[in-house]
Parts: sequence; C-alpha cells; structure tokens
Amino acid sequence: MDLSIKNLSKTYANGVQALNNVSLDISKGMFGLLGPNGAGKSTLMRTIATLQEPDQGSIKLGDIDVLQQKHEVRSVLGYLPQEFGVYPKVKPTDLLHHMAVLKGITNKGERKELIDGLLHRVNLYDFRKKAVSGYSGGMKQRFGIAQALLGNPQLIIVDEPTAGLDPGERNRFYNLLSEIGEHVVVILSTHIVQDVRQLCSKMAIINKGELIYDGKPDEAIDELRGIVWEKVIDKSEMARHEAEYNIISSRLISGRPLIHIISPDNPHKGFTKVEADLEDVFFTKVMGTEQLVSVLS
Repeated sequence: MDLSIKNLSKTYANGVQALNNVSLDISKGMFGLLGPNGAGKSTLMRTIATLQEPDQGSIKLGDIDVLQQKHEVRSVLGYLPQEFGVYPKVKPTDLLHHMAVLKGITNKGERKELIDGLLHRVNLYDFRKKAVSGYSGGMKQRFGIAQALLGNPQLIIVDEPTAGLDPGERNRFYNLLSEIGEHVVVILSTHIVQDVRQLCSKMAIINKGELIYDGKPDEAIDELRGIVWEKVIDKSEMARHEAEYNIISSRLISGRPLIHIISPDNPHKGFTKVEADLEDVFFTKVMGTEQLVSVLS
C-alpha cells in the first residue's frame, strides 16, 4: 500500500506558508523526512494523519482518499506525534485497552493477546503494571510505538521520535523502527540527520514549506563527493572565512569552530578534503540550490 501526495499546500491564518506544492510518492519501508525546525514537517505529518486540512492538493493511501475517507485512513494508521500525551497515573495495559477499543478491537480476549504481544515487542511487558508516569523518556517513546502498532497499521508516522533519548534508548528505538519498516510504510519526520542516515533507504528534505530534495541518501551524498573541505579556525577568523568561502556548516571543537565548505578546487590555506556525509547534504540543500550552483560553476 503506497502513499501518494500531490501538490499539497497549506497557509495558516497568520500568513505562514507551511507547505508549498509538495508532491511525494512513498512506498513500503523507512522513509526519512528531514528539515529544520519550522520547515513544515509536522504540518505535513498532521495532514497525512487526517488531523488538519490542506488548502489544496490530494493524498492517496493505496485506493483510500486520505482527505475524504478519514475513517478508513485511521483504521490503518499508526501515529506517534512529537508531543505524545498520556494519562500519567494509568497503567500502560489500561491505556492500550482503551486505545484498542477506539481502533475497533472489541473482543476482550483478542485485545489482551494483542497488547501482551506488543508490550513484549517493545520490551515493556515486565513494566506493564507500572504507571506511565514512572517511565523514562525512552520507555514512553516505546509505549508510543506500541499504541501506534495497534490494529496492524499499513502506514506509521513518527514525528521527532528520538529527541531527548540517551544513546542506548536511541539505538533500541532504531532497531524497533527498522523491524517495523520491513513490512509497512513508515515515515520518520526528524531534524536529526543521523536518524535518517541509519534507518532510511529514501528521504526528502523540506525547507520553508518547499520540497528541496527527494531521493536516496547515498545518491545525495554522491553529489558532494570530492568537493567538501574542512578546517579548524579561531572564532576571530569566522567573519573573514564567511566572506571568503561558501561555509555550509560549523560546529565547535574544543572551543574552536570546525567549518565545512564546498569547493570544486583545493582552497589550500589549511583546508583538508573530507568525505561528504548526510549532514553536509542537509546544510547544502537548506543553504539553497542557487548558491550551490554558483559555487560549482
């Protein structure tokens, strides 16, 4: 069951254009949606999840018209939003039973078997009698995935799922998402480049409501192969380097900026060629294609 998004646009009452003519075709597997904060990712996810209406465009999930057949979509949808709220003093089993009923799973024995299986799958069965308020951040996220898997969904949307998780919880979450993505469409919306690099065979980048890349992570990295250079500079040199070079990113290393630039030729002056990665792709795409063309021409 593939997901087809055509010419989707959304402008809010305050004049912010969250989506501008976005079109995507997403098939079974892990699909990464990258973009800076405020890029329009959450608007797109909420629209696919039938939680808000676009101004124009269409969305089809297989033969289902997502914008017109909301009940049918919700019956095959699993959704873990960025802000996942729960009743903190309730046991996870009670919450999952309640959510399963809302999903149309009315047989009590069937619900118990399904919920026990899900709690085992997300490694929470031994904590099934503990109130959700006592869960760690990673445990709450795993509970969120459990509720998203109720009813054997064909489309799963997870919005910023690993923000705030420690490395161990994050790796466990990666493994769980990868397993799920073998069988259904999973859309991973995030601003964390590493999440997409590790999990997704296809991805898109959205910035200021516009789709600026749609393809495979490895192909995007290949576009920058051999033209990314790095150098550690003093903070006092930053302004001069910004004026002289096309800096795509910088981060502090032991208190000094490590800058990445794009140049088809060796810039010398202490720069070292480095292998491009998906973070370089992300910053280059967000920097703007017109600027990139001027660098490479």
